[in-house]
Amino acid sequence: MKKISEPILFFGSGAVAADSLQLLARDFTIEAVVTKPRPPHHRGTVPVLELAEALNVPIHTAVDRQSLDALFAQRPFRSRLGVLIDFGIIVSQKIIDYFPLGIINSHFSLLPEWRGADPITFSILSGQQQTGVSLMLLTAGLDEGPLLAHTTYDIPAGMTTPELTTALIHASYEALRVTVPRYLAGVAEQTSQESVATMLGRSTTPTYSRKLTKADGVLDWSKPAVVLEREVRAFYEWPKSRGKIGNIEAILTRTHVVDLDGKPGTTIIHNGLPVVHCGEQSLSLDKLKPIGKQEMTGEAFLAGYRQHSIG
Repeated sequence: MKKISEPILFFGSGAVAADSLQLLARDFTIEAVVTKPRPPHHRGTVPVLELAEALNVPIHTAVDRQSLDALFAQRPFRSRLGVLIDFGIIVSQKIIDYFPLGIINSHFSLLPEWRGADPITFSILSGQQQTGVSLMLLTAGLDEGPLLAHTTYDIPAGMTTPELTTALIHASYEALRVTVPRYLAGVAEQTSQESVATMLGRSTTPTYSRKLTKADGVLDWSKPAVVLEREVRAFYEWPKSRGKIGNIEAILTRTHVVDLDGKPGTTIIHNGLPVVHCGEQSLSLDKLKPIGKQEMTGEAFLAGYRQHSIG
């Protein structure tokens, strides 16, 4: 594909934004990147800033809605279109109106499903078998805008949030590289979220995700094992699923459900692995990480901690 000469403005701040920008820079002329600044005293990487510098793309920063409005009040950009992915700042109507063609937001769900801050995690938590990417024209409402395109993705069994994120980043890129040129040329049609949901045979009732907290990662053994298995996959990167295996505090990283019943929270050995009884069925611990230790298999955990965990 020949690089699109008409420039676009990119909004993004997180790791998903950086990976998306890396892909989009292959096919699009990026006039500038608008992102969050490096936090004070931050010693880690700042992926979007570092990538934009490597790509030699002009960088502008904002910390909140007010500073973003102040940036655009200077009218520094000429792009007709903005593309927003993983930005983390509320965009006002005046910023949307700044662009003759508005702002396309690539949202990692099949809208109106999982509007809000963390659609990928909630797709896994819900146990659904399919998700996707929606290219939405940004409006003042929370993920309520019309769609320019959508793409579906079947979630494989056992997939974690980081794995699904990577898959959807690439699905988003493929959708944008096809749709943005058509939209710039004035031939891309807008469709309501409800119409797309009906066409896909999905509910038209919006559902909402939210930002996770550290408390979400605390294991509650009274829950059904199928729910906890999803939590382990959904919270794999953060906040991580953690709790006590007997007397040992550990983070669970890979589990599967077994059809055994017992008192919730009790650990037994089954097929050579530690198994914890839950509210319904039980959870087999394939891989886990005792606090302060490296990740290990369930067999290795039993070899080192059996007397402290089984009973």
